[in-house]
Formats: sequence, C-alpha cells, structure tokens
Amino acid sequence: MSLLTSLARLRALDEGIAQPIATVRHCHLSARPMVFIPLKLSGEAAAPLAAMLGTDRAEPHLLVVTQPRNRDLRFAWAAELAGLLLPYIQGFLRETETVERKNADPYERALDAPQLIVPNQAGVAFTRLLGRSTRFRRADGPYPVPTGVPLLGRWLTWFAERAGYPGSSLTIAATDELGRHWASGQSGLEDANLAALLAWITEGPSDDAEDPLIWPPAGPVTDPGFDAEVLAPAIEKGSAERVTEALRSQLEPTWRLMWQAIDLLAGLPEGNSVAQRWEQDRASFSGLAAQIEDGAPPQARHDGAIAAAARLARMERAQAAYEVQRAYDDPLVMAEYRLTGEAFAGEVVETEPENFEGEGRSRKLRPLVVVKTDDPVRLAPGTTLGTPQRRGQGAQLVEASDGLVTLKITKGMGRGKTPTPGAVPEVGERVCYTSLTDDFQGAPSLPDAEATPWTHGGPPREYRPTDEDAREEWS
Repeated sequence: MSLLTSLARLRALDEGIAQPIATVRHCHLSARPMVFIPLKLSGEAAAPLAAMLGTDRAEPHLLVVTQPRNRDLRFAWAAELAGLLLPYIQGFLRETETVERKNADPYERALDAPQLIVPNQAGVAFTRLLGRSTRFRRADGPYPVPTGVPLLGRWLTWFAERAGYPGSSLTIAATDELGRHWASGQSGLEDANLAALLAWITEGPSDDAEDPLIWPPAGPVTDPGFDAEVLAPAIEKGSAERVTEALRSQLEPTWRLMWQAIDLLAGLPEGNSVAQRWEQDRASFSGLAAQIEDGAPPQARHDGAIAAAARLARMERAQAAYEVQRAYDDPLVMAEYRLTGEAFAGEVVETEPENFEGEGRSRKLRPLVVVKTDDPVRLAPGTTLGTPQRRGQGAQLVEASDGLVTLKITKGMGRGKTPTPGAVPEVGERVCYTSLTDDFQGAPSLPDAEATPWTHGGPPREYRPTDEDAREEWS
C-alpha cells in the first residue's frame, strides 16, 4: 500500500467516508457489460449452485442447480450458461476492422469486445475453475456433455486469464476496481465485501452493510447460516421451487450492488490511456476467436517452461506500462512518485527556447527550461524525463539544487531551427516532469503473443483427450 493511499485510509476513518485516490477512471466500461454473479456449493471447489447474469439491470437471468451434487444437472446448468454467454460473446465478432502491421500481415480486429464483471476476486477464481472443468469436455464419445459447454469453458478460461493481465478491462472484479479509485477506512480484507465497500463510498460505514440477512455475501460462497437453515432443508425436501427462490433472495441484493458499482465507476471521466489498452483487449479477443475458428485445441492446463517465461515477460512489461500510464493520466497517482522523488512539479521561471548544442552538422536544438519546485528531486543529472502535459516529449535533467531544476528538451519540438509553438513551456506555466518515460504510450495494437494465433504450439491439431480428461469429475 502506498503512502498516499494509507493517508487516504486514515482520513476516511476520521471523516467516516471513503476518500478518492484517483481523478479519472483507469478501466474501460462497456456500454453493454455482462454482469456475472456465481454461487457455489459450500465445501466444494467448483460445484455450481446458481448464477445471476445479464446485460440489462432490469432483467437478470437466474440459473439454478436444484441438486448441486448431481453431475448431469451441473452440466445442464453449464449448457444454460453457455446459451446466454456464447451469443453475447459471439455478437461482438460481427463487426471488425483491418489492422495494418509493420513487417507482418494485416489482421482482423473486432470493433468491440465482451466485458465480464464479477463481484470480487473469488468470483474470478470460480470462473477459472469453471472454465477448467468444462473446456476439456466432449459433446461426443465417453462422458458427453451438452453442445456448447466445451466452448464455454474456453471463453471462461480466457476471461479468467485476462483478469490477471495488468490494465486489461475484459474481466473486472468490482471490489478491486472500486478499491483502485476510493480508499475506505477498513482493511483490504474487508474491502472484499462489496456491500461494505459501497457503503463506505456512498454514505459511510454501516452495520447493515455487514448484515448477511440484509446484504448476503457477493459469492461465490454463501452465508453458513443460510446454508444450514434455508438451503439444506430445501435441497433435502427436493423442492426445486424453494431452492430457486432461496437462491434468488441471495443473489438479487448483490445484483443491485453490482449496478451501483458500475454507475459509480461510470461517473468518473475515462483516463487518456484507457482506449489504447482496450484496443489491446480487443486484439486479444479477436486472436482467441480466430484460434477457435481455425480449430485450435483448448488452452493447456499448464504452460511449458518457454511459454511460462514468455507469459511472465509479457506480464512484467504490461505492469510497467500500466503503472506509467496511470501516472500520466492521473495527478493523484503521479503524486505518489512526487513523494518518492521520481517526479516533480512546479512553475517555470526561466526558458531558453533557442539553445543549441554542438557545432556544424552535429548542432542540435536543445531548449533549456528552469522549474521552481517544492518537491524532493532525487534524480541524477542526465536522467531521461517525460511530462504528462506534452506526451511524447523527451527531456534530460541538467541540474537540481535549492528548489530549482534545470532541464533540456531533447525531442518533441518539431524539425525546424526553432521549436514548434507550444513545444517549450512558457514562464509561469505549471509543469510536471518524471523519470517515468512515455515510451509505453505508443504500444502496438497487438500487446502480447496471446493475441496472435498459434504462438503457443504451432498450427491447429486434432485434440485427443487423455484418460485423465475423460475421467475428471466436476469438483
């Protein structure tokens, strides 16, 4: 936890209401997100109990397994889920655009992509288990499952994987995203309670928000009291209607909270870099769709050594890019780096726009700018700098002493003998410079190898399930 976030939590505790820790929204919000609230049977790893999902807050779909320990009913439930999710996903493949690439063939990218919003990280984990339990199944041969279930498993696995990709908005855990934009006065563990976190953001802490009778857990685990007193008797009596209504009562409050969370996030302006990251998400979506269409096998249970190393490298690059982009988009995030001395803000007190270095053909325009700042500057002379006010501009630290920072601009001034108008800050202008460079702002539209077909094992091959795949039970 950063220093400013810790201070914001203390202030929230003192004032009794959550404090904003972001000025813009750092995730994409779809015009038609799929809200997905799963519940699982207590004591089981991935035994589905129910789910409420949909794209219309006024018309949620409720899917229930009335006998959760019945394997056939579980897969029938998965088939119902596929009947709702797959048309939603495939609908985004109807409209595409052709993307040109240097030194590579162009490819087709969907104009939009599906977005899955779950209540919390536990919901993401259940989605991952659900995907693994279904993507290796077959609609024919031994242990057949309803058509559509294996394909559903592949998409659920992809949604779960993208949830861990830094900056991706394809799968959003509501509690995590709210926690990136507001700091409550409770612990991080307590922030995983959607009702409690929303209460802190909207009106302050409330005992009612922690009452499972008023706001049941947001899943996938149900309240033990509900399990013992309501659910178990209904299942034992074999009353499908009682089971359905009992589970509806557990899911409907969370359904309302999910849309409240979406409204809160939608009320923030979108950060400048969000659209670029959504392009990368669309590329990943289009890449998997192309693999499925061409007959690629399901995702492997585990990466091989080379694939794992490549995935780790991509994740590290994505994390670095995401941190830079958030800082460039948001003054509150940049303030963290100002505290550590990796960035400074201040007023321009002197400029020399027509300063040159070198002689003859090596003579280059290098304007000088002097900034007065109260921030600690812990950067060595020669450090490369960037600025959120002029993205793509490069500068270099010349000297920093007694609250005055001298820097020279090295790129982003145009190609003339004089700087392009506006390229050099003017005296009296408020500026911010940081060692976090802007190199990631121009990232390619294909963010990683996963967005390109056949990077994890060559061309498509016939999938032959192993005996383990055939015997594996949904547990």
